[in-house]
Amino acid sequence: MDEFALIAEYFAGDAGAVLGIGDDAALVEVPLGQQLAVAVDTLVAGRHFPEATPPEAIGHRALAVNLSDLAAMGATPHWYTLALTLPEAEPTWLAGFSKGLRSLGAAHGCALIGGDTTRGSLTVTVQVMGAVTAPALTRGGACPGDRVFVGGFLGDAAGGLNDAAQGLHSALASRFHYPQPQLALGQALRHVATACIDVSDGFVADLNHVLRASGVGAEIDLESLPLSPELVASVGHEAAQRLALSGGDDYVLCFTVPAEARAACLSACHEVGRITTEPGLRLRDRDGAFIEEVVDGYRHF
Repeated sequence: MDEFALIAEYFAGDAGAVLGIGDDAALVEVPLGQQLAVAVDTLVAGRHFPEATPPEAIGHRALAVNLSDLAAMGATPHWYTLALTLPEAEPTWLAGFSKGLRSLGAAHGCALIGGDTTRGSLTVTVQVMGAVTAPALTRGGACPGDRVFVGGFLGDAAGGLNDAAQGLHSALASRFHYPQPQLALGQALRHVATACIDVSDGFVADLNHVLRASGVGAEIDLESLPLSPELVASVGHEAAQRLALSGGDDYVLCFTVPAEARAACLSACHEVGRITTEPGLRLRDRDGAFIEEVVDGYRHF
């Protein structure tokens, strides 16, 4: 199967662009009065997902991590492009990958409008484009007194990584394979939150990005971190807390809201701390004492 047959069979263009797959470039029309939001991520086999990962999960994940970036900006996704490097054009693998990719795109009204295919080690690059009415959510608006929230359980993906690497089926492995971008939450937060980021490299690492961009600090209550029953049952409470702090790939939103607006976020999200004037991130234990332990997240280099 050559490149053009592969594209025609598995990646024929979706509706949604003025001009999509089949020309030298795609043409899109941004809604009047809105800004274009663009995000791109590359996933490399053996580094960003285990070799045993099902192809459908790879397709889903490649788009999901990018949609999560748009969620953190409060944007609505519209289009994406795909650059796919394959060791070989294996039909069963391509069918599964395409299904995972395009099912998630269809669920969020996001159309495949172009890309590239080539031969080499398995590498997937997806770029998503969406629209947002200014001002978009950013990392830079947190203020002293704001409350820190997260949009879901922390640590599950890191807790499921070992199961995923072994090809085992478990609730935690599924949360690693199939992250769910919180697009509706991001759009709802655009008029409430002062700053926002998605948790990709770990809660501590990503919250620190917000703190540096905003020029503030934070105090986080360890006992307030949302832990799933599955994670606690799998690794125990103490290890689950550590994974919640440093484990990546959860793709839930971490955001800050003014204290007077916190009630709007309490029904579906979890309050875990507050923003302080003093720079840096400090962790409180169950007795209210600060702990000295240094926690970090994933680093690419």
